[in-house]
Amino acid sequence: MTAEAEPGAPETPPDSPREPGAAVVGPDGLARCPWGISTDDYIAYHDTEWGVPLHGDDALFERLCLEAFQSGLSWLTILRRRVGFREAFDGFAIEQVAEYGDDDVTRLLDDTRIIRNRAKIVACIANAKVARDLPGGLDKLIWSHAPKPNARRAAPRTVADVPATTPESEALAKDLRKKGFKFVGPTTAYAMMQACGLVDDHLADCHARRLPV
Repeated sequence: MTAEAEPGAPETPPDSPREPGAAVVGPDGLARCPWGISTDDYIAYHDTEWGVPLHGDDALFERLCLEAFQSGLSWLTILRRRVGFREAFDGFAIEQVAEYGDDDVTRLLDDTRIIRNRAKIVACIANAKVARDLPGGLDKLIWSHAPKPNARRAAPRTVADVPATTPESEALAKDLRKKGFKFVGPTTAYAMMQACGLVDDHLADCHARRLPV
């Protein structure tokens, strides 16, 4: 499970000696998903953010933008630049980003704190305009695609059991694209679902798993 293949699931360190891709017990005695012990940044992100239900139009817009910026890069690259991204994009406030113009695109392309990709910057601004005008808001749209309780999968035992896409992520991506969002394929949509807690893909033995095994 690599960051390139699955944007919201960071790269995996060497396998556990117990079972390839299984949860790994760290120095603190806690079992975590293998990627969640590779750096201090990942430990904090894994333990406190990834898989925790996230709500709020602006908060979800930020995740949608960062998943798009991550495409082709490691998630750690984005995570370590997140403060810079937030400052550059006015906290990812939809109403403000939707008003960005050509001068802002130029400003962002000159900002070394972020990933300076014109297509992704322009897409982020375009997506803000779409999100601003969504009936009911972005939160309602995204969470409408969360799996129903009776459709939840069994807890994954290893990273090999974690899918890259699901029918729900394909439906979410299709819905987002239909409404005008850019850079939202099924894999990116599923990575966001994982990161924002629409699904719980922490491994069965991971201490951070919320849902029953």
